[in-house]
Amino acid sequence: MRRCLTIAGSDSGGGAGIQADLKTFTVFQVYGLSVLTAITAQNTIGVQGVETLPPAFITLQIRSVLSDIGADAGKTGMLATKEIVEIVAEGLREFRFPNLVVDPVMVSATGHRLLAEDAVEAIKTLLFPLATVVTPNLDEAAILSGEKVEDLNGMKEAARAIKALGPRTVLVKGGHLAGPRIYDILYDGTRFEVWDVPKIATEHTHGSGCTLSAAIAAGLAKGYGVKEAVHTAQRYLHAAIQTAIKIGKGKGPVNHLVKIDGSDVHIPTSQANRNKGRPR
Repeated sequence: MRRCLTIAGSDSGGGAGIQADLKTFTVFQVYGLSVLTAITAQNTIGVQGVETLPPAFITLQIRSVLSDIGADAGKTGMLATKEIVEIVAEGLREFRFPNLVVDPVMVSATGHRLLAEDAVEAIKTLLFPLATVVTPNLDEAAILSGEKVEDLNGMKEAARAIKALGPRTVLVKGGHLAGPRIYDILYDGTRFEVWDVPKIATEHTHGSGCTLSAAIAAGLAKGYGVKEAVHTAQRYLHAAIQTAIKIGKGKGPVNHLVKIDGSDVHIPTSQANRNKGRPR
């Protein structure tokens, strides 16, 4: 049984954070472990409150699970403060953590700030050099690169700038681009690959970033290469958004229970023909 760790916050509404990660790990048939950094009072309408856990207790959780069970891969999500970023990086270095996916969660989909401003530099200098993949969305890529990101060329420039901070690969997510299609850019320092799929007309995308990074981590835990892990995760997320159902009164979650068989995502043939990513 491959093991996958999430270090992130709790979403009481179940659509994002630790809850989304553990659901995704289960669907990918890896054993899910968790280190909680914060708890939120949250639903499909918004975030009503956030409480961070004491850094020392976060360290205790990391040592508890990694000294006994260990992990083949993992991800970070909501880290909230500079102090938490620092102790998470220290814990990951202590255990020589393999196959780390860093999702630099900064703001919730409803606009609630989830990362202190002084923590951004800590993520760049302490976590990115440990990362196999980092997965910023457009807003996060703009903050991390210091440049506006408004089109495909801007995404490529941001990917170059973020790659220079030390991660092995960068996945810039283009779900918020205007237009009928979604472009994700994967950059390994040498080559760009563009994932190009139709945009799905739905507002039920809550937790999509957490789900994608968790799926990438699950793929890495199963022994996939980076490109295979990313492409499988993209297909899984696209299907999860395509089959999302309305839960709650606001922006509902993606469908984490979309069918997969073993390590691969099952998308109906008519959808699979439309949803192929194209390297460029």
